[in-house]
Amino acid sequence: MKIRTLLVGLIAVGLSAAAVAAEPIVIKFSHVVANDTPKGKGAEKFKELAEKYTAGAVKVEVYPNSTLYKDREELEALQLGAVQLLAPSLAKFGPLGVKEFEVFDLPYIFDGYDDLHKVTYGAVGKQLFTKLEGKGIKGLAYWDNGFKSFSANTPIRTPEDLKGKKMRIQSSKVLEEQMRELKALPQVMAFSEVYRALQTGVVDGTENPISNLYTQKMYEVQKYLALTDHGYLGYAVITNKKFWDGLPANVRTQLDRAMQESTEYANKIAKDENDKALEVVRASGRTQVTKLTDAERMAFKKALVPVHKKMESRIGVELIQSIYKETGFDPSRL
Repeated sequence: MKIRTLLVGLIAVGLSAAAVAAEPIVIKFSHVVANDTPKGKGAEKFKELAEKYTAGAVKVEVYPNSTLYKDREELEALQLGAVQLLAPSLAKFGPLGVKEFEVFDLPYIFDGYDDLHKVTYGAVGKQLFTKLEGKGIKGLAYWDNGFKSFSANTPIRTPEDLKGKKMRIQSSKVLEEQMRELKALPQVMAFSEVYRALQTGVVDGTENPISNLYTQKMYEVQKYLALTDHGYLGYAVITNKKFWDGLPANVRTQLDRAMQESTEYANKIAKDENDKALEVVRASGRTQVTKLTDAERMAFKKALVPVHKKMESRIGVELIQSIYKETGFDPSRL
């Protein structure tokens, strides 16, 4: 009887251990935008592929719209291991002490997606990711959102039109300098707070890819939008390095595969999503959309490219020059 009881107990312990072993690895993926943005859709695609390729060994929980952490909180949460995946905008790494990522904030440094991808898919992008490792962070991929345009409650056709305007920006010394070049007043503010600030007049305007302007309903409280395409807004998909390195090798291989494919997906849809959002904003009748002439766009370019020179000491001359080399951009030709 005792032997039987012992055997039953051992079997129960064995089943319990098997149940524990079968528990999936939970990856919390937190981000600050809506599910129907390029980043939101990319996160959902990663969840789908990660769970598929690991045959359920991994469960991905996606937390959009700052439901888990706000802008200022999420990087610390990642470093502490409270969350495993983030996709912060590239400007977020400056306050963390990795100022080189602010090179992506330089106005007009990329003349479209082809130029951009020479950097984000190339050696320069990989080199930048290595600078995060000392902070306990591993970079996995760059995801596009799109190119930013200025919006406000007064018409925008020239750089002078933004003079004296309180313009919301992310926390970035480059973006602060950009606004000062326009004689605007930079206002650093969390993304989740922008709609209310625009609605109440705490800020006069902002800069965003059109998909953000639309999905966050900012177009409802912005009367004018100028299609300046003056700057890039993208994200780095990052993880806690200790967590990632500690994953079983076979699981990590499948997650790398899922990340590569979801990156291709997210970047492919980014331009389409912004184009669709622009049509909806136009059709709403709430925001007057201005397509700048070539001369008007060049005026913005000439006004803002001097920011590159002013930021050399912060970002690094060699890094800026390496991007010029990749893209063929020559500011002296303006």
